[in-house]
Amino acid sequence: MVSAASGPVIPGKMQAWVLGDPGALELIEKPVPQPGAAEVLVRIDAIAVCATDLEVIYHGPPALIQGGEPFNKNFTPGHEYMGTVVRLGPGVDEFELGARVAVEVHAGCGRCERCREGMYTACLNYGMNYGDRNRGHRANGFTTDGGFAEYAVNHVNTLVHVPDAMSDEEATLIVTAGTAMYGLDVMGGLIAGQALVVTGPGPIGLMGVGVAKALGAQPVILTGTRADQRRLELGRKLGADHIINVHDEEAIAAVRRITEGKGCHYVLECSGAPNAVNEAARMLNRGGRICLAAFPREPALVDVAYLVSNNIYLFGIRGEGKSATHRAAALMQQQRFDAELIHTHTFAMQEVPTAIRYARERIDDAIKVVVKMRH
Repeated sequence: MVSAASGPVIPGKMQAWVLGDPGALELIEKPVPQPGAAEVLVRIDAIAVCATDLEVIYHGPPALIQGGEPFNKNFTPGHEYMGTVVRLGPGVDEFELGARVAVEVHAGCGRCERCREGMYTACLNYGMNYGDRNRGHRANGFTTDGGFAEYAVNHVNTLVHVPDAMSDEEATLIVTAGTAMYGLDVMGGLIAGQALVVTGPGPIGLMGVGVAKALGAQPVILTGTRADQRRLELGRKLGADHIINVHDEEAIAAVRRITEGKGCHYVLECSGAPNAVNEAARMLNRGGRICLAAFPREPALVDVAYLVSNNIYLFGIRGEGKSATHRAAALMQQQRFDAELIHTHTFAMQEVPTAIRYARERIDDAIKVVVKMRH
């Protein structure tokens, strides 16, 4: 065991889950990583399971490890984690030892055109962080080791302070809320008094409702299926003015009815459904905006002529860019919405495969599954 100067005793090795073949996770020992310049070592206290983790674990993309798929490369997935700063890299004075932090995924390389514009989730050097091609890029759980482990290294730019009054479980949801905030940002951000539809009551959609209502959107409309009824009711608790079960009422007609025929200003699309873009376009008024926040499994047929003739703007987002996580964390700290409503299940570190299965199969109507890495 080694000890940082004036810091806690840190072991030389740690437990970490690594990805073997698709869907296969194994708990092994790995060396505890060491922070470099502008980095800290985070003791991971809790991590939430994200739908994108399931894509990585079972299919590979959007992870990119050593230039290819993440399988059988000693790679640790997981990205929605929080923890405690236990070691500072050279020159780090932005954070103190013992600070509780939530962690963004993307640090970016800091040197490409997109990173210099603040679009670090669209880093042009994504995945180029190995061997002779090391451009300094980091995306924990995607191109570098993630959070299903006892410790992780993070760049200071990815850290968000967690207030003492916030639980570990709620802090894991800051990144999810940050993704929703980023989606609203790219559509314009000034949504007070304007109508927003959120399609799909998954974790990002539900956080989209909470963030949008906290920013003054009016009305906020949430759509889902009969299987989503519990989630729709959670959406109402998070601030949705109207919920639409698409098995009971056709969604486009319902939005037109609620908005008295005018249509809405924005759609935050979180369902990934095959016809989602076309339906979203027809919920909008002319000049409206759509943000795509979901990963459809198959290519979708889109009525481009309708988008063009109605001057509809279409955006796609990756992650939680433009420091949106900090703004979402501020809303949560102010208790503008109760993010912890979507936390449904908790497991221990040794139960990560079970946590993954609950999230993937929606066992017991799981929404946000959290793994407590320590007791």
